[in-house]
Amino acid sequence: MTETLTGENPDTAPDVMADAKVDAKVDGAAHSPESAPPRGRIRNITELARLAGVSPGTVSRALADKSLVNPQTRERIQTLAREHGFRLNQMASRLRTKRTGVIGIVFPLGHESRQHISDPFFMSLFGYLADELTESGHDIMLSRVIPGDTEWLDRIVSSGMLDGALVIGQSDQSAVIDEVARRYLPMVIWGSHSPDAVQCTVGINNRVGGQLAAARLLAIGKRRLAFLGETRGPEIADRLAGVRDAIAGRDDVSLREMPTTLSSDAVGEQVAAQLASLGNDIDGIVAASDVIAMMVLRVLHERGMTVPGQIAVVGFDDLPLATQTVPQLTTVRQDLAAGAKAMVGALMQRMGGVAAPATILQPELVIRESA
Repeated sequence: MTETLTGENPDTAPDVMADAKVDAKVDGAAHSPESAPPRGRIRNITELARLAGVSPGTVSRALADKSLVNPQTRERIQTLAREHGFRLNQMASRLRTKRTGVIGIVFPLGHESRQHISDPFFMSLFGYLADELTESGHDIMLSRVIPGDTEWLDRIVSSGMLDGALVIGQSDQSAVIDEVARRYLPMVIWGSHSPDAVQCTVGINNRVGGQLAAARLLAIGKRRLAFLGETRGPEIADRLAGVRDAIAGRDDVSLREMPTTLSSDAVGEQVAAQLASLGNDIDGIVAASDVIAMMVLRVLHERGMTVPGQIAVVGFDDLPLATQTVPQLTTVRQDLAAGAKAMVGALMQRMGGVAAPATILQPELVIRESA
């Protein structure tokens, strides 16, 4: 019988029968010397199939570790492939399956155009995502986008380069993300959940996190509070809303709101100017991120202010650096490992056609020395 790759159904029963027949033979008699390719590097599946005495479809499944091929045959084919320096052509395989094997991780910076991927929060979350994706056998395409129009996300997901996309943060682009989410299922966003949003989000309850931060300051007797953070993105806006919730109805508590950048290039100068303008009018600070909080600690130290004695500070994120500050930083913890696992899990479901729902994680107050 002559077998060819063209027109062959790789999942048909004859190959399974062929496997059984081959296993019944002695390996040295499974093919004739005349039919075997010369010793050395094998160029394609057909040559490896001829050497192994099976069909190209069986070789393809064996190299892909499919259970349809019995273990002995699978191991023999894989051993031959290693001995002859053969690797399955991944591009051809991806063309057949219509999958690229690539997941896009996108950082939209609509309102924080000076922020970098090297930001400690981005790098922490990216590390967990990369671990999850590579363990599932996917490659990663990384994009930092400063939106110049409303088509930026559509261009990414329509490029034909991706099987799915993970968007880190909503910035001021929620409407754009919703518009793409209406027609592109395999996409998951790290951010705040909105009941009327189309997008699938994974993230913590930022409003509750803001409440926890402010409540801690109130519990240690602080009454003149300030919130430092840029609220044009929904996540930071929700954190500020939570601070307001915590002090609602308290006539003895004041709150100053200071828009503060997340850009590492500008945050130091801005925080120094803001704290100078606040003077002695505050005794507690809720920072919208650990990066801002750490800069606050540095500026307060340079001004000779004691923490938490004169001014207590609470951050947000619980990055690894939060334990390296002096004093160590009290902060609201986001479980980034759990968040990354939830994001990738939801994306895999959506790549399979299942509209996985949003995931809302609960924040945790981590009390250290700064408050």
